[in-house]
Amino acid sequence: MDIQLASHKTDMQFKVLVVEDNIEISRNIAEYFESQGLILDFAYDGKQGVDLALKHYYDCIILDIMLPELDGLAVCEALRAKANRHIPIIMLTARDALDDKLAGFSTGADDYLTKPFALEELFVRCLALAKRHLLNSDKTLQLGDLSLNVQTQHVERAGQQITLQPIPLKILQLLMEHHPRPLSRSELSDKIWGDEPTDSDALRSHVYQLRKAIDKPFEKAVIKTIHSVGLALDIV
Repeated sequence: MDIQLASHKTDMQFKVLVVEDNIEISRNIAEYFESQGLILDFAYDGKQGVDLALKHYYDCIILDIMLPELDGLAVCEALRAKANRHIPIIMLTARDALDDKLAGFSTGADDYLTKPFALEELFVRCLALAKRHLLNSDKTLQLGDLSLNVQTQHVERAGQQITLQPIPLKILQLLMEHHPRPLSRSELSDKIWGDEPTDSDALRSHVYQLRKAIDKPFEKAVIKTIHSVGLALDIV
């Protein structure tokens, strides 16, 4: 693995958990990241990774997909279900198939990097995730009787707690952040999946799940479809 010489040292002391069973890769990450001022912990199987992530505070997790005990997808899914806050996760994998990337994002990964990778790129992506999350850590979106805490992913409507999967949650966050402007389906797809867009049926399914959780239990629906435009929140 090629260790880049450029320095991106930060004055902020971030703590990163590396869940990777390849000792050489872990050692290379440690040498580069620690030289840039970061603090690292290591787990060498999925179960150990989940245990450490739930017991300690990390600003970012670097998570390999192919792991013993629990694979990376199962680890990510477990952390999204059990952690009391959103922990930024960047997934590493030797596989670059679109289905593998979508599987990673669908379980709640924030970013994705295919092996072999440059350590400088991994560092920059990890730092960007940690800083972005720190800026949003206390951010609560409130529209009418609907609220979303970006850090804890806690959603309420009319005082009633609502549980959402990662993609419907992201759709809700985007709609709240851009309210009252509607978002087209292509814009939603771009913001969620970037340059690896999914098909329209998948987005339609996630929107259906969001409507079922946000609208169905209540008298008034707040997610509206604007013909030939897109989706918006009908909240004054």
